[in-house]
Amino acid sequence: MGDLGKITMRSVQIAFLAVMFGLWYGLTKTGAVSPLFLPSIGNVWSAFRGLVVTAPFWSTVWVTLATLIRAYALAAGAGVLVGYLVTRSRFLTDVFKPFIANVFTIPIILFFPLFLLFFGIGPASKIAYGALYGFFPVALNTIAGFAGVDKRYLSAARSMGLSAFGLFRHVLFPSAFPVILTGLRIAFFVCFASVLGGEELSASAGIGKKIAELAELMDPARMYAWIVFVVVVSVALNLLVSNLEGRIREH
Repeated sequence: MGDLGKITMRSVQIAFLAVMFGLWYGLTKTGAVSPLFLPSIGNVWSAFRGLVVTAPFWSTVWVTLATLIRAYALAAGAGVLVGYLVTRSRFLTDVFKPFIANVFTIPIILFFPLFLLFFGIGPASKIAYGALYGFFPVALNTIAGFAGVDKRYLSAARSMGLSAFGLFRHVLFPSAFPVILTGLRIAFFVCFASVLGGEELSASAGIGKKIAELAELMDPARMYAWIVFVVVVSVALNLLVSNLEGRIREH
């Protein structure tokens, strides 16, 4: 994408945000929407400033962050390992690639009560839930990445006497890595959404728990403050991860 294209893209994004905030301001200023459902931007900003200076805010953030890190580590590790092992056999690839893809289409939220049953309402159930949901995009992209390596490269490497490890290091992994990286990026945000969703449904602590709790207490200003915090963090992380992905692809 050229410089003009990037400028145009950023301009459209900024304009969209301006419209959204303008609509929010207009709806609350005119009273078209009850403050119980949509508090004013000023009230949300005041609530946010009051939250970030408190220790409970950061302890809540840490609970979710620690859960997310563990869930993502499990999803990434298991997804790459399973994906690689499946591609070691054409038969296994033909069997398990559509199987994993089909299972991924099932709303795993249906089985969330089982996670609570086996792991309790603490972080362990959210770790397992997030790890399972994040596993699928990593595994599918890993399978696609390794299965898509040009067979001519493999034949040439074997003819030069490369060992199995050398073949993996110099041919398989470099060729498959860009596709795997996309799966890892998708899985990160899948894990993030799963952990937050799990905390909102049933948890003893965490950001999702706090948002659900404030909704029950009819405290929309602080609830929206938490939601805005999550949105800002999500956008920032997406920009960071996308930038890192682009730099890795260039090299």
